[in-house]
Amino acid sequence: MAKLLRAALTALLMLAAPIAAHAQEPRRKVIIDDEGFALMHLMLLESDKVDVVGITTVSGNTWARRATAMALRGLEIASRPDVPVAEGATYPLLNSEVLTERWEALYGKLTWKGAWMKQWVEPTHQSTPAYYGPDDPVDLPWGNARLKASSEIAANFLIRMVHKYPGQITIVACGPLTNLALAQRLDPAFASLAGELVYMGGSLNPQQQLDNVSAAQFAREYANSPRREFNARFDPEAASIVSRSPWRKITVIPADPSTGTQLTPELVKAMTAAADPDLGTFIARMEPGFPMWDEIAAGVLLDPGMVSEAEDLYVDFNSQFGAGYGDMLSWREGYQPGLGERKARVVRKIDAARLDALMVRLMANSRK
Repeated sequence: MAKLLRAALTALLMLAAPIAAHAQEPRRKVIIDDEGFALMHLMLLESDKVDVVGITTVSGNTWARRATAMALRGLEIASRPDVPVAEGATYPLLNSEVLTERWEALYGKLTWKGAWMKQWVEPTHQSTPAYYGPDDPVDLPWGNARLKASSEIAANFLIRMVHKYPGQITIVACGPLTNLALAQRLDPAFASLAGELVYMGGSLNPQQQLDNVSAAQFAREYANSPRREFNARFDPEAASIVSRSPWRKITVIPADPSTGTQLTPELVKAMTAAADPDLGTFIARMEPGFPMWDEIAAGVLLDPGMVSEAEDLYVDFNSQFGAGYGDMLSWREGYQPGLGERKARVVRKIDAARLDALMVRLMANSRK
């Protein structure tokens, strides 16, 4: 009997060992490279699967200076003053506001121009964003931060961190890829030292899946130009450099899966109720109706099982000034031109309900 008990106990310990080992797995180190502060940041900050070791800012939807102020204030609201913020590139590598105006005169109007946006071409549900200059003072409607940004510029911070933690850093980029391109040009080992790049950018052939007016209006960007997407179009040269850099692993979230998602009033209400009061107040101010572009990137990183359709493709971006400037280029194995394009896992569809549920659960973590 004693032998049987010992054998049973040994078997139980062997079964428990993998569980204990899994529980003790180190959290993945993440750097967020983005143009502000939103739900995507909160998802990663509140997850117990990742350790956000820094935020780098870049111009895109707004100027880098304003994005930095937003990130610092967001960290205060999220009670995460420990996360450093490094301000990044103010301008794209070559593209500019004047060059974009010239492009529009030749090839037609862009739907969304980010920091260069002054008015919509046609009426929309969204209000016209306030127009700022790159050096204008920042006064945020949700309060200004007491936290200060790092004195280190974003590209240098990125380089330093991948050298400090070789193979361990996952970069989640949800804005133009200017900082990453600069880091790669400064240090050719940069991309190969990172563990993974997950970025939201580009589009293949998005088809609107939801009957949502705000989302459909925003999707005018790719309705007649299916390969165009703002992050890549703002800095096409950077997007091309990053696509041809020697990353160990690349996951691309194009615009395509976002057409099956939206930030509904019900989801905002559920996250507000789940979060702690300060964070809930911040979430409650968010405008519903938009697709969840960046939240998909965070969601896929935290729960890869939500991906319902993906494809391995070689990816690049058109950096030639012409009608297709900034458009996504992609090839299946054997068709790529062989100019340095890297194979990437491109997410085509996700389980939107699973993403919604994950977001509510993560906001509840703020009460712990």
